[in-house]
Amino acid sequence: MAEEAKSRGNEAFSARDYATAVKHFTDAIALSPTNHVLYSNRSAAHASLHHYADALKDAKKTVELKPDWSKGYSRLGAAHLGLHQIQDAISAYKKGLEIDPNNEGLKSGLADAQAAASQSRAAPPPSPFGNVFSGPEMWAKLTADPSTRLYLQQPDFVKMMQEIQKNPNNLNLYLKDQRVMQAIGVLLNVKLGGPNSGDDMEIPEETSTPQSSASERKEDKKMEEEKVAEPEPMEVTGEEKEAKERKAQAAKEKELGNAAYKKKEFEKAIEHYTKATELDDEDISYLTNRAAVYLETGKYDECIKDCDKAVERGRELRSDFKMIARALTRKGTALVKMAKCSRDYEPAIETFQKALTEHRNPDTLKKLNEAEKAKKDLEQQEYFDPKLAEEEREKGNESFKQQRYPEAVKHYSESLRRNPKDPKTYSNRAACYTKLGALPEGLKDAEMCIELDPTFSKGYTRKGAVQFFMKEYDKALETYQEGLKHDPRNQELLDGVRRCVEQLNKASRGDLSPEELKERQAKAMQDPEIQNILSDPVMRQVLVDFQENPKSAQEHTKNPMVMSKIQKLVQAGIVQMR
Repeated sequence: MAEEAKSRGNEAFSARDYATAVKHFTDAIALSPTNHVLYSNRSAAHASLHHYADALKDAKKTVELKPDWSKGYSRLGAAHLGLHQIQDAISAYKKGLEIDPNNEGLKSGLADAQAAASQSRAAPPPSPFGNVFSGPEMWAKLTADPSTRLYLQQPDFVKMMQEIQKNPNNLNLYLKDQRVMQAIGVLLNVKLGGPNSGDDMEIPEETSTPQSSASERKEDKKMEEEKVAEPEPMEVTGEEKEAKERKAQAAKEKELGNAAYKKKEFEKAIEHYTKATELDDEDISYLTNRAAVYLETGKYDECIKDCDKAVERGRELRSDFKMIARALTRKGTALVKMAKCSRDYEPAIETFQKALTEHRNPDTLKKLNEAEKAKKDLEQQEYFDPKLAEEEREKGNESFKQQRYPEAVKHYSESLRRNPKDPKTYSNRAACYTKLGALPEGLKDAEMCIELDPTFSKGYTRKGAVQFFMKEYDKALETYQEGLKHDPRNQELLDGVRRCVEQLNKASRGDLSPEELKERQAKAMQDPEIQNILSDPVMRQVLVDFQENPKSAQEHTKNPMVMSKIQKLVQAGIVQMR
């Protein structure tokens, strides 16, 4: 965990987010308090923030933990230099060179410190601008201010400021340059210059950055600032460097694998993904990608193994839950492909459900629904046995004759599980439900019976009977009439028509009691068809004409569509004809 925090600190430092780098290095130190590299790196981050006292503290701890490590003395010298402790800085750099005489960083730091010592002894005459041009603070202010930051990319401006820093009296030579005036304003915290100064100036683009030789650094105060503001890069161990290279190589192998997969060169894709997993076992996408290839090529066992490894490793690494969900979904897909019976779908369904707890992906949800449906369909196929279904139906018939209707329903239901396409069994169970008063269930079975065999007259008699008992006489009449189209001489259907007509005529003649009329009207008002008729503006006007305008009513009777709707209302008891 300390290495992870250290890596995050290095990344933040590289991105110049020094405050975040300090935080990550602090977390790493808490986990590994004797690691000298962590103190060294945090010292560099503190120095970048100009927190030189904190940088010095960490540098001293680095040297204390690892006295024979030259990098620690480089950090120590930079911190002393930032605090203007010149002699201490020189001493630190010299101690580091005793350990590593060829270290260029220490040599450069020593040269800067010695140059700073020489300048402090020169004691130039006082400047009317005070100390605004002295020390590393000048470069820090110019870098921090957006109006002068871009100037530091221009070599001529940097050179002018270096000359002024060495001798503030040289300022008079460059006062005509608007950039210098802008810089003075920033250093003095005042606004100088005309309308063309500052952000409004046209700044020539430069791609080169100022550099100085070793001999010039001894005389150039600018280098002191560069060394303080830009500490040496984070210390990276050989293992870290090797790990980073392996990760980069693994990413390349993954890209090659993706390209091969798109070209359907599956064996090559597997080779590349395998190399990627060998190079970097902290990225489970290599495993899930290889699993996808195995799935595509029908190697389902290998696919499942890779998915299981990806889930296990992903939980160890606390990988993104979406990646774990992807591995589980891919495993579930492989299990579905391998399923040969309804029970084989159970582990696939369980795997899809686990994937959804990790991440609710629409594709995974769709696969789950498909697997559940396939399992149900297969269960029905496995249970299908017409011979046993017929035996159960006969048992149901015996129970029905003995008026043991619940028992009959049980046998008929078992028969339908064995053979769900038998219209006779639906008809028989509908009769049982009617006897038991379970009219909605009876209606549903009768309709299924008609759907399976539209020519089977029993389906119509069962449905009509249920509708009659529900006092939906107009609908029952329609059902009986539909059945007569298939069997015109069926006595049950003819009797049903007669009974319905009698009931409907009672309403037309006004022979219904007030209670019967109220009940029928209330039931009719729940019928969507009746509701549509009554909400139709044209039909409302027709009803008004029948009451108030006999001449218009006479015209309406010539319209078959209108009269059909009027008949519906009469049969429902909504309208009475006198």
